Amino acid sequence: MFLSRRSMQAEYFDAERPAIELAHFFKSLGRVNRFFAFAEPFQRLVPRRIGTEKCQSLSILDLGAGDGTLGNELNAWARRRNWNWHITNLDHSLPALRLNPTASNVAASATALPFHDNSFDLVIASQMAHHLADEQVIQLLRESWRVARLAIFVSDLHRTVVLYSLLWILLHIQGHTEVFCADGLLSVKRSWRVPELKQLAAKAGLSEAYISVLFGTRVILEASKLA
Repeated sequence: MFLSRRSMQAEYFDAERPAIELAHFFKSLGRVNRFFAFAEPFQRLVPRRIGTEKCQSLSILDLGAGDGTLGNELNAWARRRNWNWHITNLDHSLPALRLNPTASNVAASATALPFHDNSFDLVIASQMAHHLADEQVIQLLRESWRVARLAIFVSDLHRTVVLYSLLWILLHIQGHTEVFCADGLLSVKRSWRVPELKQLAAKAGLSEAYISVLFGTRVILEASKLA
């Protein structure tokens, strides 16, 4: 049955690409992400999970941050509330990080974080876990939990025919390249359903993680160290 099982086919942009091609990719990705309000889960769920008082000042590690667009969005949103959020972008791709040279950037693997325990208040990841194999996702969750002082939040795509169809329409209306369209649709095929992500969280030792579906398009994992 279509989309019944998670695909592990590699995406075109999973491999390193020339800088100019990468810049065009993130420009296209930004257009799609803005349509789906990709920062909204963190803007809504972080205050609800840890409380607005703790939101006054936060250190946040963004895994698989790419060009740091999510961090820019969250910083601007926090400033409008007079909150001080310091976001560190982590990605394995140095060319991607170089697209945002003034940010706090770290080139490293999300499955082997080069930080001490409890180094950040929060660890977040947006639409990057589906690029990993299941065992890598388990390690990502373990590492995120290790370096987070308060909580972790992982947002990814929800593998459904509805999202696949909606994305197909959007990609063609926006006029993206054939390669980008193929990668976007493959991202849905590689993404999650709640029981699958719940099983991986349990294997990572996060049996109390809360996993939900947002607007039918995203699956969200929240895990808090707060009592």
